[in-house]
Amino acid sequence: METLDSQDPLALTVTEAIRTGDLPTLRQCLAEHPGLATARIVEQDGDAAGSRSLLHIVADWPGHFPGGPAVVAMLVAAGADPNARFDGAHSETPLHWAASNNDVLVLDALLQAGADIEAPGAVIGGGTPLADARGFGQWRTAHRLVELGARTTLQDAATLGLSDRVKVFVEGPEPADHDAVTRAFWGACHGGQLATAAYLLEHGADLDWIGYDDRTPLDIARAMDADAVVRWLLDRGAKGRAELP
Repeated sequence: METLDSQDPLALTVTEAIRTGDLPTLRQCLAEHPGLATARIVEQDGDAAGSRSLLHIVADWPGHFPGGPAVVAMLVAAGADPNARFDGAHSETPLHWAASNNDVLVLDALLQAGADIEAPGAVIGGGTPLADARGFGQWRTAHRLVELGARTTLQDAATLGLSDRVKVFVEGPEPADHDAVTRAFWGACHGGQLATAAYLLEHGADLDWIGYDDRTPLDIARAMDADAVVRWLLDRGAKGRAELP
């Protein structure tokens, strides 16, 4: 397997071809450089330091590159592994990245090519692509993953407003504990899911729990412009982090 520095001329050419959907140039690069489809592109410095596959580049931030599904198909046909791992601060697959960027088209293309919908390694708790989509508020890819059969945790289900699944977690044979219900409540506020938030509060969730990024449920609802949830929380005396000890 070839390893290329991100500033290598070939790496720059193939990256540009992928990001612009330039299939003729990508096809030529793959033909002239056997093994390129499985190459690793290495970024030496900064937050992105580590090595990634060419499929990671298709799914990289901000996503939605022209011709993304066709690029995925060409790379996979040339030997790229749809389950390749990032090697660095985390071990995400290209599917994690597509989920994190709300890129449904590339997500579908990766799954069609054999990507593992339950692959662990997300920056959100080491979880699946759904954990990334949910954690970053990428609702289209989150719902698409559920539609295609991704397993949901209580927090996934609450954040997406999947009330039937939430009830199974809370009232089923092995009911979720208080901490899990509280985290799910925070998630419901993040997702703007008023009915789910109300249900979880009735089942003992902590109204002012401080969650991700040092935010309370009220803080995250405000950040997501979930106005109905914000009003409902304020009516119940919810506080932002700045108001708490």
